[in-house]
Amino acid sequence: MTWFACELHTHTLHSDGRQTLGELAAGAAGLGFDVIALTDHNTMSGLVGKEEIEQEHGLTIIPGMEWTTFYGHMVTIGLSEFADWRQAGLDDIDQGIAEVHRLGGIAGLAHPFRIGSPACTGCFWEYKIDDWNAVDYIEVWSGTFPSIQTNNRRAFDLWTDKLNEGYRIAATSGRDWHEQKETDEPISVTYLEIDEETADGKKAGGSRTDSGSKETPAGNGSCAAEKARDTESEKNAADGFAASVSLEDRLIQALREGRASVTIGPLLTMKLNAGGESYRIGSVVPAAGQAEEHSGTTAAANELISVDLLLDFSVRAGLWSLPEQTFKLKLQSNLGEELSLDVPVPVSAEAEESASDHGGHIKTETQNQAQQMRLEAKLPHPTDKLSRKWLRAELWGHMRGVYVRIAFTNAIYFEYEEGATSR
Repeated sequence: MTWFACELHTHTLHSDGRQTLGELAAGAAGLGFDVIALTDHNTMSGLVGKEEIEQEHGLTIIPGMEWTTFYGHMVTIGLSEFADWRQAGLDDIDQGIAEVHRLGGIAGLAHPFRIGSPACTGCFWEYKIDDWNAVDYIEVWSGTFPSIQTNNRRAFDLWTDKLNEGYRIAATSGRDWHEQKETDEPISVTYLEIDEETADGKKAGGSRTDSGSKETPAGNGSCAAEKARDTESEKNAADGFAASVSLEDRLIQALREGRASVTIGPLLTMKLNAGGESYRIGSVVPAAGQAEEHSGTTAAANELISVDLLLDFSVRAGLWSLPEQTFKLKLQSNLGEELSLDVPVPVSAEAEESASDHGGHIKTETQNQAQQMRLEAKLPHPTDKLSRKWLRAELWGHMRGVYVRIAFTNAIYFEYEEGATSR
């Protein structure tokens, strides 16, 4: 699997930005991004010349538009054509989201708790959402050094609340980038995971990051189909289909399925092993009965779930820094903080022993002269009275003298038996 560094919220001169698309692309490439989404306010006219600019700067530009209204801003990306934002009323944004989906795009709440009018007209989200299942993602980090901002903490809490309610919604970051202005503040990156083969069948290169995974776990919403795909002809057909889909469409699909990780430093990824199967970020772990039906195995109630975590400190080398320290690596779910591990950097023999005492074991390895820290952790299955709905990983530490959330993964989801409850 390969991770692409993405900036998903940008503007040009075609709305209120102070940069051309070419200037934006050059700046993004210089900051180590593989992908940008152009999301000008209420227009897609800034995409003129997109293909030439992509080739010149060696990155992918996803078409998009930020719906900018009195009741909120909604980022839409991956659309095949203009989706009319003018019909959206306070109580019918669901119809607007449905139109975005009809045109092949996805929709996310932009900076939902930023201060609104008169400071920023419509920046605060007021739309009534009837069906949260229709929402593809929430921009939980907005601007530079996003993890220290109160409005972003509220957006992150909103995402967590919706996960607790059982909704499967992705979370992203977005700089809301308007101009080529130097900043020494930390810049967030949303990494999206796709298969190693690009649209032309060649392995992705450049600054794209290989997760090192050898498996192809089931994706969100397709767990049963993936497990049932057990003949060689079916596998070949699936591979052929993936190779025929454009990189742009596959990135949109990755975000739609929640295969995303967000950071202002190292890339944090996670894989879960349960019942003899592996599940990547965005996947759904079946309930015991479903696992038995589809794979012929079922996890015992007292069997530990194995979680493989990877911290890649080589991404966007030289473009961010952290002081030497002991980080906290946490596993969070609807049940609360399930595990907290001390992760010293650089790792020493004493660090390995310390981490083991907390229920995990740190392994380090060097791949292509890039440091990657691997950690294995074990989690028990919840009791019969409690049910785990989702699980994510978070990296906490000090940056610029502040103790902050540095990185987080999107969720791995769990189906649960009827009658079980959650906190």
